Amino acid sequence: MNVFDYLFEQSGSLDKDFVLGTHHHISFAKLHELCTKVSANLNSLLGENRQIIILSENSIFQIIAYLAILKSGNIAIPLNPVIEDENLRQILGKTDVSNAFVSKRYKEKFSNFGFNILDDEFINTAETLDDIHEEEISDFDGNRLAEIIFTSGSTGEQKGVLITHKNIIANTGSIIEYLKLTQADTIEVVLPFYYCYGLSLLHTHLKVGGSIVMNNNFIFIGSVLNDINKYKCTGFAGVPSHYQILLRKTRDFKTSSFPTLRYVTQAGGKLHVTFIREFIETFPDIDFFVMYGQTEATARLSYLPPEKLSAKVGSIGKGITGVILQVVDEHGEPVKPGETGEIIAKGENIMQGYLNEPEDTAKAIRNGWLYTGDLATVDDDGFIFIQSRKKEIIKVGGVRISPQEIEEVIVAYPGVIACSIEAIPDELLGEAIKATLFINELDREVLSEDVIRKYCASRLSINKMPKIIAFETTLPFNASGKKVKKS
Repeated sequence: MNVFDYLFEQSGSLDKDFVLGTHHHISFAKLHELCTKVSANLNSLLGENRQIIILSENSIFQIIAYLAILKSGNIAIPLNPVIEDENLRQILGKTDVSNAFVSKRYKEKFSNFGFNILDDEFINTAETLDDIHEEEISDFDGNRLAEIIFTSGSTGEQKGVLITHKNIIANTGSIIEYLKLTQADTIEVVLPFYYCYGLSLLHTHLKVGGSIVMNNNFIFIGSVLNDINKYKCTGFAGVPSHYQILLRKTRDFKTSSFPTLRYVTQAGGKLHVTFIREFIETFPDIDFFVMYGQTEATARLSYLPPEKLSAKVGSIGKGITGVILQVVDEHGEPVKPGETGEIIAKGENIMQGYLNEPEDTAKAIRNGWLYTGDLATVDDDGFIFIQSRKKEIIKVGGVRISPQEIEEVIVAYPGVIACSIEAIPDELLGEAIKATLFINELDREVLSEDVIRKYCASRLSINKMPKIIAFETTLPFNASGKKVKKS
């Protein structure tokens, strides 16, 4: 089954608004109509099985582009529109992309990358077409590729995660089940749709006939809180930094009332127990869902039921419906309570593999199991508690960042011999970045924190900027030339 037909199975003819907002709103019926027309245009122009990039902020334009690509049997590649040029070039080198949906505000930025830009006018043109009625293709192969989500791998190189129509359908159904989502639900969306967590909000609310409110300005926290009450939102989804900012940096949040908000969800990294307790003590009537997932699992692998939160605080819970989740030792045997092992998962939501990366795919998926790289233990009741990550990836505000990528930028600066990137605890973001630069003693006078910070600001997105910059003159290499890691 094509995931587009699955998502609109019950909601495609609804007159109610799917997207709510002062400046942006569209009904389910209109969205379905536009997506079907744009899909027909894509088929006429490109055929099927073509990889198409989407470079846009959360918007109706982005939603139409994404859904039309899926409907047309092509492959969506949603990307951060503020992506660094070098990272985009790397992705273009890994993919077979000739076309990209680019929103109006970013059209000029991406005008010189060699791909054909499909903009608002492409969608407007499709809207003028005569009504197109396309019947669902009953024999559509659900194992066909639906999207490629790029995420940083343990080596620092961006990997394209191959997600099928069946993967999305399986994960969407499971999430709807444990969150008990219905047509009455409306969610405040601050997570980007190029992120699997954000996409899951789009999928689930389309499927049940709920609504979404898009807010791309979490930095203006007052507008987010106003949205929740103005549009009578029943749900909110965030990464750790969202909750830390709300609880510790937002003056009126803890004294505010949100009468329609029945639940919130948290994933994208570990939220410290202190903040979880603080939230549920402040808002005892709002269900708090701690969740765990990976892009390689479409989005979600486990959740902790809110009624278990007090007794099992710190746990990621157990596998969602359709997912078998285990913690195993180096021999693949389940660990006993208190022992440490790696989390592995099996289910219809597990990716096909990594784009053009057979070796990495073979390491990640073994005998049908996804090896997550996360180390954890279990308690006597089978609840899982993450202890650390195998992969050398830093999560800043829920965004996975490769240390190697930052190192490569900094060592390109004259006078820098080497650079070491490490994660440090951060009250707001969960983790922040510390950069230690190794330089010659004679360069101490010309290399300063301000100089390096300005240099980084011109080459790195804000979430990859080091919070702390330190200088050392002793090189961190052993006799064999390998970098010595700090213990």
